[in-house]
Amino acid sequence: MAKDDFIGATSKAAGGWGALKSCGKQLLGSGAPLAGMKAMLQANQPDGFDCPGCAWGDPEHGSSFEFCENGVKAVAWEATKRRATPEFFAAHAVSALRGWSDHDLEQQGRLTHPMRHDPATDTYVPVTWDEAFAGIGAALRAIPPDTAEFYTSGRASNEAAFLYQTFVRLYGTNNFPDCSNMCHEASGVALTDAIGIGKGTVRLEDFELADAIFVIGQNPGTNHPRMLADLRRAAARGARIVVFNPLKEKGLQRFADPQNKLEMMRGGSEPTSTDYFQPRLGGDMAAVRGMAKVVLAEGTLDRAFIEAECHGFDDWRAVVEATGWPEIEDQSGLSRAEIERAARIYMNAERVICTWAMGVTQHRHSVATIREIANFMFLRGNIGRPGAGLCPVRGHSNVQGDRTVGINEKAPEAFIAAMEAELGVTLPRRPGHNVLAAMGAMLDGSAKAFVGLGGNFARATPDSALLAEAMPRLDLTVHVATKLNHSHLLPGRSGWLLPCLGRTEIDRNAAGIRQIVTVEDSMSMVHGSGGINLPASEHLKSEIAIVAGIAEATVGTGVLDWAALAEDHDEIRAMIARVLPSFDDYNTRVRQPRGFWLRNPASEREWRTPTGRANFGADPLPHRTEWQEAQAGQGAFVLQTFRSHDQYNTTIYGMDDRYRGVYGERRVVFMHPEDLRAMGRAAGDRVDVLGTGGRVAEGFRLVPYDIPRGCVAGYYPELNVLVPHDAFGDRSHTPVSKSIPVRFRPAS
Repeated sequence: MAKDDFIGATSKAAGGWGALKSCGKQLLGSGAPLAGMKAMLQANQPDGFDCPGCAWGDPEHGSSFEFCENGVKAVAWEATKRRATPEFFAAHAVSALRGWSDHDLEQQGRLTHPMRHDPATDTYVPVTWDEAFAGIGAALRAIPPDTAEFYTSGRASNEAAFLYQTFVRLYGTNNFPDCSNMCHEASGVALTDAIGIGKGTVRLEDFELADAIFVIGQNPGTNHPRMLADLRRAAARGARIVVFNPLKEKGLQRFADPQNKLEMMRGGSEPTSTDYFQPRLGGDMAAVRGMAKVVLAEGTLDRAFIEAECHGFDDWRAVVEATGWPEIEDQSGLSRAEIERAARIYMNAERVICTWAMGVTQHRHSVATIREIANFMFLRGNIGRPGAGLCPVRGHSNVQGDRTVGINEKAPEAFIAAMEAELGVTLPRRPGHNVLAAMGAMLDGSAKAFVGLGGNFARATPDSALLAEAMPRLDLTVHVATKLNHSHLLPGRSGWLLPCLGRTEIDRNAAGIRQIVTVEDSMSMVHGSGGINLPASEHLKSEIAIVAGIAEATVGTGVLDWAALAEDHDEIRAMIARVLPSFDDYNTRVRQPRGFWLRNPASEREWRTPTGRANFGADPLPHRTEWQEAQAGQGAFVLQTFRSHDQYNTTIYGMDDRYRGVYGERRVVFMHPEDLRAMGRAAGDRVDVLGTGGRVAEGFRLVPYDIPRGCVAGYYPELNVLVPHDAFGDRSHTPVSKSIPVRFRPAS
């Protein structure tokens, strides 16, 4: 196959001059380059704000100039001088705005006034905050609490999320559809079973000590670029970086550090991986099982760890030994020789980290896959010691923190009991709705209200076309946001749009005191964050103040003085510390440089599981993966959705994806060149993508790419119309956005 068959030869490495040019473009395009640069100089610094670009950890030594292209884009996007004013909304009917692209909506700039949808004119009209809170409170009081859905984006701070869940539980429901339901829910379920806590066990310093790092199903170059510097440093000191990813990604091959002046002058770059394997979609579990099979056969086990710390080893070993190599090779798409090579890297390393992201978590068998990763790491005691451990990498900057402080539709009994002791009332215990259950309630008409604390629910969810029909049938929709997005264009009978301060903006209380909030990164570090830019509008309120205003209008002040909590965030943190012992002395510790670490018992080999040990999971491989199912059907493929490089979740910064060689458009499908030829198609041809149940995504351009045959890929949210809301991970209920059966037809 000719090298030119693969697109993407425009850049040889991630980072470099391309990253600097992109940063400059974003800052200049915002109309506020000086404010953006000033903000970036304060990102992740002790007296500044926590970067909203991702959840990757910050170095504790605090001397690094730690920001990246994603951070610049996020800050420039928020610091823009563009404004979506009442005049803009008066000139554009909501129904007309629905035809705009995600990018064009966000380019209108920051929301400036609280707004109410006027059905008579089909426009948003400005209102006062008092009118908004009163109207929302009256609508919520008029319906049964369990018919309301309260969504949370991982952008929300610990303080906003804790206050939000307090209000919602006092209101009378545990309906907490959360962005984590769509990404790392499988990690939480699997790790809780395996090690007794649903979080990773490593800290950033462990990456400086590991002899091998296994990177499975993630693309740091686009999703969390600061990780590339840590991988590059590890490779430079001799660690083996072993990648399992269906697509060849620039960031997982080489990285040119934009902060290395000599390297930039010479046009150089350094490797971010030493070994790269391309499993088929859904084949990670088989690949890990194959490596485990090799380790078991070689007998290079940490028997002392297994005997003293683990439960279920013999049952799992029997399952592994019964799994044949033909099944492993067919599901994984890797040869036995490749798997044996990766296993020997593992066996020769004294300290190993395994890290993964949504390429692992968005399949039917994701929980079983992560259990298998944990099993593999238990074999040589690679948990609970320096330079080794399990590391799920979250995307949004506080998706992990929101769950820690109570955004959980099935909160543990200990948490509910502690909340009751704090508040002096009885709270509901019946399980609430996750994202897919909330969608189901909207689709069957049992949901009456939706309140969104950030995010773009209608575009982030599966079956987005169905949801777009269901949301306007609700009695109430409320969106707390910084910019306009498609969810806001689906107002219910009573629709409200409430503008909030961004992470980079100063929040002062009535006494003029600058408030801070906190977030938790993927390494369980809790950081303080205080904005430095002037607010985009004098009418903006913080997320905390908005939650407090809705809460007071809905449940009153008999239990809590909501206004007082909004005025002094220290009081919210004091509540959190009383409810969650791990946050003791919260207000003091969060003001220390770099914040503080939430202790992870499993990292110290304390297993809070029913067995009191680390648990092996004895799941069989799937009977057939979606790839195997697709191969059984003529002309079928399996699709994964992912981000472009100019994107953060559903936020579209621009129309380019330079690491994959795509410019100026987003309606593309990446496909192996031989699959293109077998279909009788050529690069650039337009097709409609056909999902199950009559789902169609129209007018996509075919792009040749280095990806396993039978697998294809494309961007969300455009392809979310193909993801069935009733297809989800076993036990995780996470959408199967990485294993969608599809076919193609000529573009209609």
